[in-house]
Amino acid sequence: MDAMATFVVTSHFLPMSKASKIKQFDPNNPASSQAGIYGLPFTCEEADVVLVPVPWEVTTSYGGGTSKGPAAITEASLQVDLFHREFPDLWKRGIAMDEIPKALQMQSDDLKKQAKQVIDLLTEGGDAKKKARAAKALKLINEESAVMNDWVEQRVGYWQDQGKLVGLVGGDHSTPLGMFKAQAARHKKFGILHIDAHLDLRIAYEGFTYSHASIMYNALAIPQLERIVSVGIRDFCEQENTVFLRSKGRVRIVRSADVRRQQFDGVTWREQCDAIIEGLPDKVHISFDIDGLDPTLCPNTGTPVPGGFQFEEATYLLSRLASSGKTIIGFDMVEVSPGKHDDWDANVGARLLFHLCGILTAGHR
Repeated sequence: MDAMATFVVTSHFLPMSKASKIKQFDPNNPASSQAGIYGLPFTCEEADVVLVPVPWEVTTSYGGGTSKGPAAITEASLQVDLFHREFPDLWKRGIAMDEIPKALQMQSDDLKKQAKQVIDLLTEGGDAKKKARAAKALKLINEESAVMNDWVEQRVGYWQDQGKLVGLVGGDHSTPLGMFKAQAARHKKFGILHIDAHLDLRIAYEGFTYSHASIMYNALAIPQLERIVSVGIRDFCEQENTVFLRSKGRVRIVRSADVRRQQFDGVTWREQCDAIIEGLPDKVHISFDIDGLDPTLCPNTGTPVPGGFQFEEATYLLSRLASSGKTIIGFDMVEVSPGKHDDWDANVGARLLFHLCGILTAGHR
């Protein structure tokens, strides 16, 4: 009798399996603030999809706040209904966010203050003393950004090697370089579907080797990367155009203005999506900068530009890619910046992130 009593008491504290959690979880109930992202009960070890948060925005020079993106998206996700018409069983696959590294965010905040010295010198000039301080700050930022990239590569790779489907949640657009390298270590060839208002092909923008505006230029140094297809582009400079011309087909550009012009002339969005997808290799990583959307959907993002996609246009392209037969090997979603007076950007970001999780799982049963 005593042995039986002991068994009952100890078994009461045994952790539930994923199957038990699915059975007991009611997706129709309001999300608990104590639960994980989207109110789901799964740990990273249980979830099929693991999200790696990277709260980093050291080199952003216009707007700010993207380092708070992962936390804001997590909070906003509790308002997202879990029934998705395209992916009705998505929540059962399990989505979990890795722990937000507070030390990384604190370091980002500190380094961003030092980056201001570099940017101020470029825009306002300064004496020898200011130049010396800025040079010291620039060297430190480039070194620490490289360390951040190495950490991202290690953390993403860790979860990939556990058999997880991995997405990265930024932070600014410099953050996924380590993830691109993790993909290159596990895939002989892959491409990037790059949705953005900007080309991000600047060479060490403002002196920062790992600037958010240089992410695709830095990605081109990865030999396994076959092609970048940049979609929704509205802004780029002469230097970026030169990099594009010299890429020998490794970069393809689909400008937002050209998308609209073709549509005005009768070309359908479905036809345009199929042409975009046709230009991608068999294995595809999605790099989604939230400012690829119309800025009414992300007014607080760092560098908003008029034009861009409506929400359903973007999700249609992603769904079309998922059904194309190409393999989606991961994604990053970056540049979500919560507003001071509302959580609109985070709300849009949380819903876009849920769709990205859906299309990632669609090809991996």
